[in-house]
Formats: sequence, structure tokens, C-alpha cells
Amino acid sequence: MDNILYYFSGLLYLRALEPLLPQDELDHTRKMVQKFGQGGGLGEKLQQELEKRARHSHNWITDWWVRWAYLESRLPLAVHSNPAISLPRRDYSDWRGQLVFASKLIAGVLDFKYRVDGRLPVENIRGQLLCAELFPRLFSSCRIPGPKHDYVAHYGRSRRGPTHITVVRNYQFFQLDVYNSDGTPLTESQIHGQLLRIRSQSWKTDKEPMGILTSEHRHTWGQAYNRLLRDKINKESVRLIEKGLFTLCLDSPVMRISDDKYSSRMAAQILHGGGTYSNSGNRWFDKTLQFVVGEDGSWGLLYEQATAEGPPIATLLHHLLEFCKKPDRVRAPLVPLPMPKKLYFYIDPEIKWDIEMAKQNLDILINDLDINCFNFQRFGKEFPKQHNFSPNSFIQVALQLAYYRVHGELCASCETASLRMFRGGRTDYIRSPTNQSLKFVLAFDNPAVSVPQDHFYIFLSALQGQGIDRHLLGLKLQAIEEGLSVPRIFMDTAYGLATHWKLRTGQVPSNTDSVMCFGPLVPDGYAVCYNPQPDHVHFSVTAFNCCEETNAEKLALTLETSLCHLQTLLQPPGA
Repeated sequence: MDNILYYFSGLLYLRALEPLLPQDELDHTRKMVQKFGQGGGLGEKLQQELEKRARHSHNWITDWWVRWAYLESRLPLAVHSNPAISLPRRDYSDWRGQLVFASKLIAGVLDFKYRVDGRLPVENIRGQLLCAELFPRLFSSCRIPGPKHDYVAHYGRSRRGPTHITVVRNYQFFQLDVYNSDGTPLTESQIHGQLLRIRSQSWKTDKEPMGILTSEHRHTWGQAYNRLLRDKINKESVRLIEKGLFTLCLDSPVMRISDDKYSSRMAAQILHGGGTYSNSGNRWFDKTLQFVVGEDGSWGLLYEQATAEGPPIATLLHHLLEFCKKPDRVRAPLVPLPMPKKLYFYIDPEIKWDIEMAKQNLDILINDLDINCFNFQRFGKEFPKQHNFSPNSFIQVALQLAYYRVHGELCASCETASLRMFRGGRTDYIRSPTNQSLKFVLAFDNPAVSVPQDHFYIFLSALQGQGIDRHLLGLKLQAIEEGLSVPRIFMDTAYGLATHWKLRTGQVPSNTDSVMCFGPLVPDGYAVCYNPQPDHVHFSVTAFNCCEETNAEKLALTLETSLCHLQTLLQPPGA
């Protein structure tokens, strides 16, 4: 065990700091890391306890990670946590087409759920089988607010789990049973008939958008949640929303805008609903899965990260897109169906005040978020491949270059890597800034410069469980669990800098022609999502308007320019 921490996570941690710190600060941190990792020291003792924890659990970090990263966070789920995926516009433009497509979508999700029960194809990366434990948890699960931390309720584990979904339209929630009495799922025509019934019961917008409460700061929502559940009717309605397989949000049309801003507007609609005067009341942000279908052909998915994450969601979306290509050949049984049940709420003055505060706070948050989506059409993922580059690594280099050009420095930047090669595995971070990338951006105008390739090897290491961030977090949390003082290495300003993620990035983990977006991790940061297709790349860039240093539009424009310059570097004109 001698110096194991120094030679593995300690050494990699120092390498990650090199492009971010001046030499004197780096020397100070190096001494701290050496002391922490020396034989017989605190680091070694914590490492031994982690190994003991690993021997007695099927995954030593996942529960800690979910609690620390998600459940203990007090920030609102809207914008700050829940990712949104906006998909290509459907070919309809009124409520009739909306309900037809929504019926198809529900049938597709039910078909996917049927396959989750042991019938999904086995997934693998480079021949390594991937854990599928998350798939069943996508359904009938919901995050529940608490005073100090939240928890996730899973209602689908019983032998006979819930058989309904919730549908929300004009801020009104409905319970819709989606299975016949014999256990077979409703057909598309049956679902369509039930959605017509829901539409007939929800002509007017409810005065009080209950779903807005779920967009609040988690502590505030936790207090309102307890007040709300004091009433029996409210408790029954909330439980039905929480227990539902998933939620369908039937959104009203939004104001038409120019084509170049359409993708940004649609991403915003899926992400937060557009504000309290738009469709934000049609959300229950605690719900694991919410499908959004608009009257104008827009549609997408919003998911809660304590339970769901990118790769399983990508598998679900791929299944839905394939399902939507198939005609409905199932004949509907000639049996009457019960009327969908409207969920009622008793709103006393306290709850009404909670709703008003939530509306104000959500509109402030939405107005603070700048979203810039664009479709880069000069080339797609095939171009980097032609030059023996990983498309993902190529885009990451462009992001580093763009950030440097805007801010004159590199920053702590993270990309998510899946740990599904391990049972119960979730994610680790890939740290994009390296010494190579720093040298590259500093010398970019030198014709002899070459594009760095080291990101790809860092990516592979993270996939194989050899990233540093979850290991370091585990050592820190192990010390806290044992009642020890937080080790000095984690109180160092370098660690604070290294984990202040000013550039949060993510690749859409699917082949769907979609746009993914979420908010920055820190107030003075950005979030950039990208989806490389064969001949184009979708990007979304978000930043907060309250920070004078960041500008989503400026970074987006600089990113486009950087990609073009990288193309010229690899393929000079006339070459």
C-alpha cells in the first residue's frame, strides 16, 4: 500500500492541476498530496477503509455519489440539475396531431417498459457488458424533497406495481390507467380516446399551477411539501403523481420566432417550460421521466438525475423513434374504459403564498439563463475520423480553444464518463484540460502545432474506473463518515479550483438527431452539450446572465470559429 495514492490518484490529480495553477501553488499542493499519500499516513488508512467498504457492497461509491451530487444539493432541479433533450419537430401543427403523436409515444414507452423486464438487448462497450440496473428504476419513481436531503421513492418494485401515468395539460393533472383489466397495455387508439377525454376536461388553464412548487429551492419545496400533504386530498393527488409510471406534459403552443432561434426556444421549453405564463406549470420536476409534447410539433424529454442518466435515456429514445416508424396494427378491444381521473388540490392561503413565491423565483431563474443552440453544418463526426481522431476528443479540444480565446485561460472542465462497466456504476468525470491542450491553445497560430490526442486516453481510463474524481470524493467522504476532520488536501485552494467546474460538457449518448441542454454547475460557468452526427453537430451553450464574465452567445460563436480553424489546421485549403 506504500504511496499507492500518490502514484495513482495523487499523481493524476497533480497532472490535472498543472494547466490550471502557477508553479508555486502547484509545488505547495504537491507537498500536501505527498504527505497525504505517504505510507502509514491518513490517506493510506482511508484507502484501506474504502477497500473494506468495496468488499461489503456491490458498488462502493454509487450511493455516496448520488447522495452527495444530487440528493444533498439544495439548488432547484429546474435548470440546475434536470437535463432536457429536444428532438426533431414532428409533422403536425395543432392539438389533433399533438394527441395522435402523444398516443403513439405512450404506447412506445409501454412497449419499452415491457422489454425492460428481461427482454432488452444486452449492451456492451468494446466487448464489456454494461450494467442494466437503472432501466427498471426509470418507471414509477420520483424524488421526494426533504429538509436536509431528498430521497428517491421507487414504487415499481412490488409484484403489482402502478399501472397508470399522469397527464398534465393547462396545469391540471390527470391519472390515466394505461393497462386493460387483463394486464395488456392500452392500444394507441384507446390511449387517443382517453387523451381526448382529458382535453375535454381541461379547456381552461388552472389558476394555481401546482407543478411550479417542484421548481423551488429544495429546502423551500420540502417545507411546502409537508404543508401540502397535511390535507388528505392533496396527499392522494401527490402520491398518484409520484407513483405514476411517468408523466406526459401536453404543452400549449408558444409564440412563433425566427428559425435560427427555434432550437434554442424549444430546448428552453423542454428544460423549464418557458416561464409561469407559458408551460412551466405543466411540469413535476421531481418526476424521473417527463415526456413533453407541444401543439406545434415540438417534443422532448426531461429527466431527473438521481435515478436516470444519459445512456439508459438514449436507449429509451432510440426505441421510441423506431417504434414511431411502425403503423398501429393492434385492434382496440371493444370494452368501455373508465374516465381518466382528475387530481384535485385544496389550496389554503399558505399554499397559495408558496405558489406565488415559486412563480416569482422560477421566472427569475429562467430570465437569468441564457441558452444558445446551433447546428454546426461545416462538418460532422466523419471529418475527425478521416484524420484518425475521436470525434468526442476533437470537439473537446475545440471547446478548450474556444474557452481560452474568450477568457484568456483554461479552467476546470469536466465531461461525464459512464461507469456502467461496473455493477451499479454511474459516472466519473473526464478532466479535459491537460498540459498538451494548454500548449496547443498557446501555440495555435504556429503552423507546426498538432492537435493533442491525450483526451481519448483519459476518456478510456475513466470508462474503466480509473478516473480520479470519484476516488478523491470517496476518500473525503470516508473521513467524514468516520467523524474525522476533512483532510487538508481537500481544504486546499487548489482542490477548490479543481472542482469549481466552469465548463460543464456532455455528449448526447445516442444517434438521435437531438439537442440536449442543462444549466451550468457554477454561477460563473458554462454548460455545453454536443451531439455529433455524420455531417453536422448540434450544440447547446448555457450561461447565467447575472455573471458579467460569461456570455453564451460569445462562447458559441467562438466555438464555431474554433471548429473551422481546427478543420483548416488538419485540412489546409488546396491540400
